[in-house]
Amino acid sequence: MRERWRRLRRRPRPPGARPRTLRRRLVVTVASVVTLISLVICVGSVLTLRTVLMDQLDQRVRTAIGRTAGPAPALRAPPGQDVSPVEMILAAPGTEAGMVLVISDGRELHAGYLDRDSAVRPLPDEQLERLLAAAEPGPVHGADLGGELGGYRVALATTPGSAFLVGLPTRPADTAVLQLAVTIAAVSAVGVAVLVAFAAGYIRFALRPLESVARTAARVADLPLDRDAALGERVTAGGADPGTETGQVIAAFNRMLGHIERSLTARQASEDKVRRFVADASHELRTPLSAIRGYSELTRRMGEGLPADAVYALDRIEAETVRMTALVEDLLLLARLDEGRELERRTVSLPRLVIDAVNDARVAGGGHRWLLEIDAEPAEATVLGDAHRLQQVVANLLSNARVHTPPGTRVTVGLRGDRAAGTVVLTVSDDGPGIAPEQRDAVFERFTRADGSRARATGSTGLGLAIVRAVVRAHGGEADLAGGPGATVFTVRLPAAPA
Repeated sequence: MRERWRRLRRRPRPPGARPRTLRRRLVVTVASVVTLISLVICVGSVLTLRTVLMDQLDQRVRTAIGRTAGPAPALRAPPGQDVSPVEMILAAPGTEAGMVLVISDGRELHAGYLDRDSAVRPLPDEQLERLLAAAEPGPVHGADLGGELGGYRVALATTPGSAFLVGLPTRPADTAVLQLAVTIAAVSAVGVAVLVAFAAGYIRFALRPLESVARTAARVADLPLDRDAALGERVTAGGADPGTETGQVIAAFNRMLGHIERSLTARQASEDKVRRFVADASHELRTPLSAIRGYSELTRRMGEGLPADAVYALDRIEAETVRMTALVEDLLLLARLDEGRELERRTVSLPRLVIDAVNDARVAGGGHRWLLEIDAEPAEATVLGDAHRLQQVVANLLSNARVHTPPGTRVTVGLRGDRAAGTVVLTVSDDGPGIAPEQRDAVFERFTRADGSRARATGSTGLGLAIVRAVVRAHGGEADLAGGPGATVFTVRLPAAPA
């Protein structure tokens, strides 16, 4: 049973259903409790009133039976008048309207009742049979006579030679109980409506600070905290007393935002120091690297009589100098992009640029199968940007596919225009080993290598894809990775140039 209840509680909300907010649950709870209390009061009051009225009615029935079953001479009619004992008793002063009386002396049976106009009426045979069937000695009990007479409380008394059956109607008591029930129900409905309206307004007012907390949290969640440490969002108290639970939540939330802002500021300052150091170091390394490369080339050209080992050493010095120079240039580019420096903005035709890059990749990676799919008119695949940097983006993607996949891998380069989104979409996909799922989120980070899942044929600095994303974002676009084992797809989206 408990497990079934848990499954019911975990059942998803049907589409389109209103969310079960805290305010709504509180209002429903208050309305339910107040309605339940009102219902209990109404039922309790009605039952209590009915019990009291029935006790009073039973007492009147006992008084009437005691007065009716009097001495025998009281039942004799005056000389010269043909009046039955029932008519004599019912017509007596003080008799209640609706009273039913049946008298039997063993030989004759007299029955009648007093109607609302205080007139004595004979009791119909059907009602008489019902009354006699329900009559039993003992305490006062109920009897349903049916018809217009309805329910009665009756009592049976006997004297030597006679029997008396007296009854009083329950209709007045039932009417009073019904009127009370209707009155209490109407008053309770109005009271519940007023109280629920007041509770809804008060709950709305009391939860207003929490709604401010939710809105502030939503705004903070939308902030680009990975690129901007400024966190000026705070929750306004909105009249909330700091001594209340709501005020304490707001104060704690604001303190938490302050701690986060200070932590982000400290992290941003540390990252800025690292970027400045990298930029300064890269800039300072360019001159000595150029000097080393120049002297190594000069020595190799002038040293005709150098031993073979010395020539080989000079070649390695020159090659490593070229590699270090490329690394320094990549670091300088990332540092400039981090500083937000504007790139050159000119009209660039991506089809021509992609075709050139694929042809270069065919020469560098002859062991791969290179496919080109351009599904866009030249006007649709035109962007505003830095042609040199965009060429570097395509070259880095193709180099990544060539270096990290084995020979024979099919690499497909696609280019198409997306008019609905106003973008140009470049894709580079391969059917190589793929990238492990746990490494996909980090491939665009600096100095990240996916060596665990893709064959590494040559050295890699781990900056190629970082430069891709940085350059694409500097152009207002986005670079993403998708795919799984046996398939890798890099997608670059750039804003199309205005027509």
